Amino acid sequence: MAGVDVVRINFSHGTREQHIEFADLTRSLARAAGRTVGILADLQGPKIRVGKFEHGKIRLEIGDQFILDSFCELGNQERVGLDYKELPNDLEAGATLMLDDGRIVLSVSAVREHQVFCVVEQGGVLSNNKGINRKGGGLGAPALTTKDLEDIKTAAEFGADYLAVSFVRSGDDIRQARSLMQEAGGKGMIMAKIERSEAILALDDILEASDAIMVARGDLAVEVGDAAVPALQKRMIRAARTNNKLVVTATQMMESMITNPIPTRAEVSDVANAVLDGTDAVMLSAESAAGEYPVEAVEAMARVCQEAEKEYLVSHDRRAITVNQVTIEEAIARATMFTASGLQIRAIAALTQSGVTALLMSRRSSKVPIFALSPNEDTRRRVTLFRGVYPVEFGEGLSDPEIILNLAEEELLNRGVVRNGDIMVMTIGEPVGKSGGTNTMKIIKVGEWKLRHGIDEVS
Repeated sequence: MAGVDVVRINFSHGTREQHIEFADLTRSLARAAGRTVGILADLQGPKIRVGKFEHGKIRLEIGDQFILDSFCELGNQERVGLDYKELPNDLEAGATLMLDDGRIVLSVSAVREHQVFCVVEQGGVLSNNKGINRKGGGLGAPALTTKDLEDIKTAAEFGADYLAVSFVRSGDDIRQARSLMQEAGGKGMIMAKIERSEAILALDDILEASDAIMVARGDLAVEVGDAAVPALQKRMIRAARTNNKLVVTATQMMESMITNPIPTRAEVSDVANAVLDGTDAVMLSAESAAGEYPVEAVEAMARVCQEAEKEYLVSHDRRAITVNQVTIEEAIARATMFTASGLQIRAIAALTQSGVTALLMSRRSSKVPIFALSPNEDTRRRVTLFRGVYPVEFGEGLSDPEIILNLAEEELLNRGVVRNGDIMVMTIGEPVGKSGGTNTMKIIKVGEWKLRHGIDEVS
């Protein structure tokens, strides 16, 4: 009730049974609260980590010699094992490795068979199972591991609305995940987590293959450098919206709220700037998964989002000048948003089977709320991630367009979204019930139909 629209289930932790239980719990609580909440299943991906130490941890000092050894079983002050045995094949002398999210930096001096010889450039405490990144990217671990293949089946089993693929390198990683999801019977949209430097170079291909991207700033910052991330965030959000794709901004957005009841001013600015950049969603991680103030973190993030949206500038989409082919749905979406920006429109009602029209509308900036009225539960759960779009259960068994339109008007009246005399826009596909068939936009003065027909209510 504090403002969550989508719950992320992180496959890096927990069991198959726990994931299914969390999904069921999320949906039962959402139904009880009269809310629609989507579920994002987040695959672990190829976590490249050091192994375990004999005493749990060591301390490395600048200038120390240290070995990453694929065959080492238990680490000590001189060496440690690897869970990714192929790491020596991906490295050469001169490479820079960032351990524990960049807290420890190693320079590779030599690679001999299964051993990587390093010199400590930045020291600190190194403990069991800490992650390894290569500065500039280039590690060859595949995006989908054996564990991910099983987790995709679990995500399909509980009907995940989104499947996030970690450490994506190219569009082919997304195409493979989509194929596996569909083979398992899943209907979820596929999200690419952008956290490798290679993914930046392949961004166009990844956007073409995916439904959404996540600006995963943690590992990305380790690979490309923290100073490069803000500009890349803006670039990725802009590219996603231009290509009619969704975008989530994530990692350390309100990190201090793991242990504090209020965010820092810098965190407030970070969340607000992501909203002003045009992101569809901002994501909490440890703040709500393991923090001491999960509800307060959600409340704070929602509060910042709402304030930032008041200042979000309305911009007209200029792609119509350069794009040669436009679908009928996109033409209707553009016309609707142009109308919304030119008239004093109170609300947009998109009667939709698939949610595509609502998505296309949400790619264009507007302060007018979009209500996705759909009889399809899967569609209603998916649109929870669309910026400025609100799911409404509506239209089951109806076929008469005029009755549907006027019941939709009544729905928004009952919700207090519009009042008699307001102007609203409705979009619908005729014939009714055909997925992907929105072809009609109507500008409606609320209450006029009932006045014209001399009745008090639609029945």
